[in-house]
Amino acid sequence: MCGIAGIVSLDGRPVDPQEVRLMCRVMVHRGPDDEGLYAGQGAALGMRRLSIIDVETGHQPLGGEDETVWAVCNGEIYTFRELRGDLARRGHSFLTGSDSEVIVHLYEELGRRCVEKLRGMFALAVWDERRGELLVARDRLGIKPLYYAVAGGRLAFASELKGILQLAGVVRRLSWGAVNHLFTSLSTPAAQSIVEGVRKLEPGHLLIASAVRGIRIERYWDVSFEVGAGRDEDVLVERLRGMLDESVRLHLVSDVPVGAFLSGGIDSSSVVAIMARQAVTPVKTFSIGFDEKDYDELRYARLVAERYGTEHYELVVTPDAVDLVDDLAWFLDEPFGDSSALPTFMLSRLASQFVKVALSGDGGDELFAGYDRYLVEGRERRYEILPRALRGALGALAGRLPDTVRGRNLLRHLSLHGPERYLDAVTLFRPEEKRRLFRPAAFEMLRRDDPWRMEAECLARSDGHWLSALQYLDIKSYLPLDILTKVDRMSMAHGLETRVPLLDHRLVEFAATIPAALRLRGGVTKHILKRAMRGLLPDSIIDRRKQGFAVPLGRWFRGRLDGFVRDLLLSTTSRSRGIFDEPYVERLIERHQAGRPLDLQLWTLISFELWCRTFLDSRTPRFESRSVRRPEVLRPGARVPA
Repeated sequence: MCGIAGIVSLDGRPVDPQEVRLMCRVMVHRGPDDEGLYAGQGAALGMRRLSIIDVETGHQPLGGEDETVWAVCNGEIYTFRELRGDLARRGHSFLTGSDSEVIVHLYEELGRRCVEKLRGMFALAVWDERRGELLVARDRLGIKPLYYAVAGGRLAFASELKGILQLAGVVRRLSWGAVNHLFTSLSTPAAQSIVEGVRKLEPGHLLIASAVRGIRIERYWDVSFEVGAGRDEDVLVERLRGMLDESVRLHLVSDVPVGAFLSGGIDSSSVVAIMARQAVTPVKTFSIGFDEKDYDELRYARLVAERYGTEHYELVVTPDAVDLVDDLAWFLDEPFGDSSALPTFMLSRLASQFVKVALSGDGGDELFAGYDRYLVEGRERRYEILPRALRGALGALAGRLPDTVRGRNLLRHLSLHGPERYLDAVTLFRPEEKRRLFRPAAFEMLRRDDPWRMEAECLARSDGHWLSALQYLDIKSYLPLDILTKVDRMSMAHGLETRVPLLDHRLVEFAATIPAALRLRGGVTKHILKRAMRGLLPDSIIDRRKQGFAVPLGRWFRGRLDGFVRDLLLSTTSRSRGIFDEPYVERLIERHQAGRPLDLQLWTLISFELWCRTFLDSRTPRFESRSVRRPEVLRPGARVPA
């Protein structure tokens, strides 16, 4: 696990390796153990290393036998031993025991097709001196990030946006399309960052760049929901158990201690149960909780910890945790509307006291249909039998009602059809709300772009079952843009590698062949996963209603944090940007105080303002975080203050 960066000349001018060194320096949290730099004709590659496999000699960048091919990789290749054996039989020599070294030799054999052989999580770059060509690739699901920009006759890439922002040729100017997406869906879009001109390489894609042939981007992987004929449920359950066992086993490969996040939900509990059955020593598990009982899941996490005898550690988050928001803005890299980033940050800090690697259960909701919104869509599809004219009348009626009238949004929502209705249900600020939120000039910049364009294309792409279309959408958007972004940034802030065994791409491909009726059955989500884990987990874990990783922000904002919200969003600094309509922002705060839940809307505004202060108002790079600390070692079972 590392932070990587690099620059390749596209116009023949030399590359200053010190610029790459500076890019890496602002990502020292991603790799506190080691640094490395390659400087060649027309290119420079750099990295910060978190040593996980071959701790002593696995330094990067890594070169081939004749040192004409060089690579850096952020991530883990879980099947590297198998690949290494095959490459050795083909005559390749290895100088380290690092998993990343197989990338160099695979490239020598297969060129850009080498990524198709990799099973793991990765963002990698390979520089071919002979061809004068750079290959950059990102893993299939988007577990690891990669940003890039073309400016001043060169291409620059980095694991984090802040790395690219250190380059003098990159102008810190808002991308209004990304702002529009942020205030629609809590995150910036798949291919665009919040900074104009800085892009993201999408999951399952590779980029090839050279001074001669320019830049081209190709997709090398996609998932297809195609159900095979005659799939017997019992056979599928056994196959799923086997694949879960294999994936967890692969994700345990490490030369340093490995633990697990444990929420008490079925996904993380399944990972812990399988880990415990394979481990030779007690698994270390880490859980987060709140004093607000209806948000707290610690009692469920304890059930699993007790069942498998784990060394269990807990942390209780209080409103004082919001004091860390400046740190969150720095490490999140972009504005981010999902408030669960805060407890994820603190959970990662807890785990980093004991382990350098933690397994998580992320991805289970997308693979096995775990979200309640799938149930809601299943119910609301019944309204499509209403004549189009009647649905139109409902929408017209909703449009004439004041936005304070209860039921107005439901009427408007039910007037929509198919994909429009589903996207509306997950929209943060609707167009008419954004018109009020943003000042006229800013709103004119927003309206040039359709924030749901990619998402609508995902829904339209599927011609199969409606549930498969929704899951495909979430795998391509919500999973990489929200869930995986949050986990990567918050764990790497503490030099902690987080692995996601449920997102092994072969397991993902298998899950896509499971019939929709076995994923969502009779109002029960994750039916087949629950069958596979029955007997391994307590029934109370399998049968409990999904809670989600929610934060009691609404209560905090109405209580001790009321002053914090007002002081930040209505400050002179915020008003001077000329982006938001202050009376409407104040109205949002007042409506929230009156009992309407607008915590995600307010948190997104807070995150945006803090990002602007951190990256637009300031040009001084921050090389070390005051918040990342290694507190005293705790005993198993201890409850840790926030």
